[in-house]
Amino acid sequence: MESKIEVLATVKIKHSDDLYKIVDCLNRTLKRNNLMFGLALDEKDKKQAIFTIYRT
Repeated sequence: MESKIEVLATVKIKHSDDLYKIVDCLNRTLKRNNLMFGLALDEKDKKQAIFTIYRT
Protein backbone atom coordinates (compact mmCIF):
# COMPACT_ATOMS: atom_id res chain seq x y z
CA MET A 1 0.00 0.00 0.00
CA GLU A 2 1.35 3.41 -0.97
CA SER A 3 1.16 6.31 1.51
CA LYS A 4 0.80 9.77 0.00
CA ILE A 5 1.75 12.84 2.01
CA GLU A 6 0.17 16.13 0.96
CA VAL A 7 1.55 19.53 1.97
CA LEU A 8 -1.32 21.68 3.27
CA ALA A 9 0.58 24.80 4.37
CA THR A 10 4.08 26.15 4.88
CA VAL A 11 5.12 29.28 6.74
CA LYS A 12 8.45 30.84 7.74
CA ILE A 13 8.68 32.00 11.33
CA LYS A 14 11.36 33.32 13.66
CA HIS A 15 13.37 30.41 15.05
CA SER A 16 13.06 29.69 18.75
CA ASP A 17 14.63 26.91 20.79
CA ASP A 18 11.22 25.70 22.02
CA LEU A 19 9.42 25.49 18.66
CA TYR A 20 10.04 21.75 18.48
CA LYS A 21 7.86 21.32 21.61
CA ILE A 22 4.85 22.78 19.81
CA VAL A 23 5.44 20.58 16.76
CA ASP A 24 5.82 17.50 18.96
CA CYS A 25 2.58 18.30 20.82
CA LEU A 26 0.68 18.84 17.56
CA ASN A 27 1.99 15.57 16.11
CA ARG A 28 1.03 13.58 19.20
CA THR A 29 -2.41 15.16 19.46
CA LEU A 30 -3.50 15.27 15.82
CA LYS A 31 -1.94 12.17 14.26
CA ARG A 32 -5.30 10.34 14.52
CA ASN A 33 -6.73 13.10 12.28
CA ASN A 34 -4.17 12.21 9.58
CA LEU A 35 -2.18 15.39 10.17
CA MET A 36 1.58 15.66 10.58
CA PHE A 37 3.70 18.71 11.35
CA GLY A 38 7.28 19.46 10.43
CA LEU A 39 9.87 22.01 11.45
CA ALA A 40 13.10 22.76 9.61
CA LEU A 41 15.75 25.43 9.86
CA ASP A 42 15.90 27.68 6.79
CA GLU A 43 19.22 26.96 5.10
CA LYS A 44 19.56 30.53 3.78
CA ASP A 45 18.66 32.28 7.06
CA LYS A 46 19.41 30.34 10.24
CA LYS A 47 17.24 32.76 12.25
CA GLN A 48 14.15 31.51 10.38
CA ALA A 49 12.33 28.22 10.75
CA ILE A 50 10.00 26.59 8.23
CA PHE A 51 6.84 25.13 9.73
CA THR A 52 4.90 22.73 7.49
CA ILE A 53 1.53 21.02 7.89
CA TYR A 54 0.97 17.73 6.05
CA ARG A 55 -2.01 15.43 5.48
CA THR A 56 -1.06 11.76 5.60
